[in-house]
Amino acid sequence: MRWIASLMATAAVAFATPAAAQDVINGAIRADQPGPVISRHIQGQFAEHLGRDIYDGIWVGPDSAIPNTRGIRRDVVDALRAIKVPVVRWPGGCFADIYNWRDGIGPAAKRPVRKNDWWGGLETNAFGTHEFFDFAEQINTDTYVAINMATATPAVMREWMDYLTSKGDDTLAQERRANGHAAPFKVDFVGIGNEAWGCGGAQTPEYFANEYRKFATFFHKNGSTFHMHNDNSALRVASGPNNDDTKWMEVVLKNAGEQMDAISLHYYTVWHGDWAQRDTAMATGFPAAHWNEILYQASRMEEILRGHEAVMDKMDPKKRIGLFVDEWGTWYRTEPGTEPGHLYQQNTLRDALVAGITLNIFHAHADRVRMANIAQAVNVLQAMLLTDGDKLAKTPTYYTFAMYTPFQDATFIPVNAPAPMLKAESGSFPAFTVSAAKAKDGKTYVAVANADKDKGYKLSLDLGELKGTKVSGQVLTAAKLDAHNTPGQKEEIAPAPFNGGRIGGGKLLLDIPAKSVVVVKIEG
Repeated sequence: MRWIASLMATAAVAFATPAAAQDVINGAIRADQPGPVISRHIQGQFAEHLGRDIYDGIWVGPDSAIPNTRGIRRDVVDALRAIKVPVVRWPGGCFADIYNWRDGIGPAAKRPVRKNDWWGGLETNAFGTHEFFDFAEQINTDTYVAINMATATPAVMREWMDYLTSKGDDTLAQERRANGHAAPFKVDFVGIGNEAWGCGGAQTPEYFANEYRKFATFFHKNGSTFHMHNDNSALRVASGPNNDDTKWMEVVLKNAGEQMDAISLHYYTVWHGDWAQRDTAMATGFPAAHWNEILYQASRMEEILRGHEAVMDKMDPKKRIGLFVDEWGTWYRTEPGTEPGHLYQQNTLRDALVAGITLNIFHAHADRVRMANIAQAVNVLQAMLLTDGDKLAKTPTYYTFAMYTPFQDATFIPVNAPAPMLKAESGSFPAFTVSAAKAKDGKTYVAVANADKDKGYKLSLDLGELKGTKVSGQVLTAAKLDAHNTPGQKEEIAPAPFNGGRIGGGKLLLDIPAKSVVVVKIEG
């Protein structure tokens, strides 16, 4: 059962309501109808060799004056550990399909320097396989490795997998040991193909399905047919559709579904939903009218998921195959004075709302959506962190993710709380979205993302069989629509204690401010 279809207030689904103009919106938390576990991997990250994400963002080198551990920035590690990053996808993105894994192993001084043909500049390969897995271990996260399917071969993939995971005495395992890592690396997910419809080769779905089947066969997944004694336990992720291309989903599942564990989906929040106009919207200093348009485009994640899930439910009714939204987030004009190809943009309160809305949608689709990777971790697009030399800023999006950590591996609880509709140039969307879950600590958490820049809402949610006497939490908001944090400067926006919640008469009462993200914990 898809909970979003029965109780539609958890995400961008709470449509027409006659109570739109009322001060108090009545609803209910249905703890008697628990849903699926919300995978922690939904709060995943993406780190591509693009701009300053890896170099300056994650990697500064062991000789840098910036505090580091084996070349990896300590401030970035500390910040990402604090939000319990569950998985990181690497090395791309488009970069993955020009990447030769052998360039990134062995002595750093002997590694080749390549052109980064996708994003500009030079790739020194100082950050390669061993450095990535060191980074993953430092932040205590699972690993999602994207292999080169477009310009390499199944043999190249097979050699990298053996280098990473072999426990034996074969030459590749011995080479890994000689390079300083005796034990096999822990590889949790492997992406086979990236944007095969675009930068991954401009393929048709029929062609990609055939190529995928070939690569997946030579992946030699442990436990699969003919491969009972191999070392590869990672889940195989096929390159899936862009936006609402359900034909791609249907053709690839029909022809290659048996050989995949998950399929990816990419959806970016861009101006007017038009990829050609992605650089026309500003990250800061935008007109007030731009607020609703961007949040409308973010809310479209709901309909995008519904369309693809309808196809997946037909082709895979037992829901064996996961849907991984392994690229999502806002895409604006790059900051003035920066290299356009490096995709460096500021990150504001509006982006915090995009994150809250999107995470609420993912929660409501947790029976199928089992991973998501926001683009990207540091200094690129809707980043968690921005760096400038030895200085670091935590973005509003970072703080939304921090507030949502209790939802990792929590059990989804449906909420009915119908929202009024807001108007944007391209359509209408719910003023607020709500998500609730019972966390691993036994407490119930409720998140509200109020996209209404002008109006707050009072929610009165019947607790039903849920017992509680105390509510506490945090709120993320600011006076300015484009409030943001800058490395080396005092923060303009950060979470604050939320004092607008109470429990009385068997109801959770929340006074939600305008343009805010609120997460509360119910106790007692």
